[in-house]
Amino acid sequence: MYMILFMFMLFMSICMFIFSLFMIYNNKVIFLEWELFSFNSFELIYLIMLDWMSLFFMSFVMMISSLVILYSKSYMSSDNYKIRFILLILLFVMSMMFMIMSPNLVSILLGWDGLGLISFCLVVYYQNNKSYNAGMITILSNRVGDIGILLSIAWMLNFGSWNFLLYLYFMKNNMFYYIIGSLILLAGVTKSAQIPFSAWLPAAMAAPTPVSSLVHSSTLVTAGVYLLIRFFDFFSYSKMFQWFLLISLLTMLMSGVSANFEFDLKKIIALSTLSQLGLMMSILSLNFKNLAFFHLLTHAFFKALLFLCAGVLIHNLSNFQDIRFMGSLSLMMPMTLSCFLIANLALCGFPFLSGFYSKDLILEIMSMNSINIFIYILFYFCMGLTVSYTVRLMWYLIFTEKNFLNLSNFNDEDYTMTKNLLFLSLLSVFMGSMLLWLMFNNLNYIYLSFFMKEFIYLNMILGFMMGVGIALKFKFSKFMVKKYFFFNYMWFLNLLLTYGLTFNFLKIGKIYMKMMDLGWLEHLLKNNFYQNIFYSMNILQFLQKNTIKIFLMFFMIWYIMIFMFIM
Repeated sequence: MYMILFMFMLFMSICMFIFSLFMIYNNKVIFLEWELFSFNSFELIYLIMLDWMSLFFMSFVMMISSLVILYSKSYMSSDNYKIRFILLILLFVMSMMFMIMSPNLVSILLGWDGLGLISFCLVVYYQNNKSYNAGMITILSNRVGDIGILLSIAWMLNFGSWNFLLYLYFMKNNMFYYIIGSLILLAGVTKSAQIPFSAWLPAAMAAPTPVSSLVHSSTLVTAGVYLLIRFFDFFSYSKMFQWFLLISLLTMLMSGVSANFEFDLKKIIALSTLSQLGLMMSILSLNFKNLAFFHLLTHAFFKALLFLCAGVLIHNLSNFQDIRFMGSLSLMMPMTLSCFLIANLALCGFPFLSGFYSKDLILEIMSMNSINIFIYILFYFCMGLTVSYTVRLMWYLIFTEKNFLNLSNFNDEDYTMTKNLLFLSLLSVFMGSMLLWLMFNNLNYIYLSFFMKEFIYLNMILGFMMGVGIALKFKFSKFMVKKYFFFNYMWFLNLLLTYGLTFNFLKIGKIYMKMMDLGWLEHLLKNNFYQNIFYSMNILQFLQKNTIKIFLMFFMIWYIMIFMFIM
C-alpha cells in the first residue's frame, strides 16, 4: 500500500511539474468550471485555476508527501493504527490541494478548514496530555484565521460572487476591498504563526515526525504565505504592509533568539521554520511576491529533509529529543548526519545550495531598496541568528562527546528512510538553481557597492562565531540563559497563550461552580424540587398499595360526598 501511494503521488508530481513548465513557457492560465448544481437562475459552480504558480506548488507538495508516506512505512512500523495515519495524511494533502488551486473564497475555506481540523487530529495522534494541550492551542489559534476568511466571505456578498480574482482591477479602490484585505491578512498571519500567534507552531511538535516534516515544509504553515501571495493585489503598496513588515521581522527575531537557547531537537527545527516564515512574510511585505514564493519552494525541500533526519536520530536515541544527549553521531551515523549537514547548510544560505539562491537574492534586492536603517540592520541580524543556531545544533550533534546510554545501538541502515534522505538531499542541492532559471527568466541587474555585497558573507561569519560561542557556553551565553528568560522562552508567548489564557477562565469557572452549582442555587432549585417531588411520590406510592383499609376508606369518603350533594 505504501509503495502504491508513493508511486501514484510521485507520478502526479512529475506530471504537474511538466505541465507547470508548459504554463510558464507559454504564460497561460487555465480556468476550469464544474457546475455542481443548477436550479432556475441559480448555479453552484466549482472553479479551478491552474497557472504556473499553483502547479509548481502542487507538484512540490505531492513530491514531499510521497516521500513522507514512504518514510512512514519504516517510521510508523510499530504503530497499531497505520491505516488511520495514512488516511489522515492523504486527507491533509487533499485539503492543501483544495486550497492551492481554488480562486474562490468558499472552496478556499473548505481546504483551509480541512487543514486546521486534520492538523488537530494529527497533533493529538499519540493521545496523551501533552498532545491534547498542543492540539487545542493549534486548532484554537487557527480558528482565528478561519473567522477572518468567514467574514471576508460575508463581505464578498456585496460583489455577487466569491471569485475574488474577477474583481481585482476594476474595484481596486473600493473600501470593501481594504476590509477584505485586512481580514485575509489576519488569516495569513494566524496560519503562518506570526506574532502574536506564534505559540502553536512549536507546540505542534507533539505530532509524529513525518507529520512535522509535511506540516513545516509544504502544507499547513506555508498555506498562510501562499494565501497572501494569491491575494497580493488586495493590499500591495498599502499601509497594512508597513505594519506587517514589522510583525514579520519581530517574528524572525523572536524565533532566532529562542532557537539559540533551545535544547529540544524538533523545537529548534520548528523555530527555524518560524524564522523562515518571517523571512517570507517580510519580503512579501516589501512587495516582492515572486521572491517570497521562490523562497517558499526552495525552503520546502531542505526543511522536509531536516525533519526526516531528526526522525532517524530520535528513533536511534530511544525517543530522546534533547541535543545534550547527542554527540559524536557522525562517527556512528555518517549518512544521516551528512544529509542533516546539507539541509543545515542550505538553511544557512551556504553558496550554491538551494537556500543560497533565494536568500542571497532576497538580501541583495532588499539592500537595493530605500529602506529604514533599523529594518535593514534587524533583517541582517536575524539572518546571522539563522547561522548561529544552525552552527550550535551541529556542534552539539557532531563535536561534543557521546552523552547517551552506554548500551545503545546507533545505525542508519534503515534503507527505506535512507533512500528518502538521499533523494531530498539531491533536491536540496540542485532545486534552487533550477527554480531560479525557471522563475526569473528575465535579467535583473543588481548594483551594489563592494562592502554591501560582501556584508552578506561577513554576516554569516559573525553568525558562525556567535553560534560557536553559545555552544561553548561562553560567559555571555550563560548570562543570557540565567537572566533573560524573556528572550529564551519565545517572549512568554507560549505562557500567555496557553497557561495565561486558560488558567484564569478555569479559575472563574471554579468560583462559579462553587457559588452557584454547589451553593444556594443548588439547594433552592435542584434539591428543593427533588425533595418535593420525592415527597409526593412517597405519598402516591403509599396510596397505591393494595390494602383493604385504604379502599374501604376511599369508598366511605366518596359515599358520604355523593350522599351530601344529592341530599
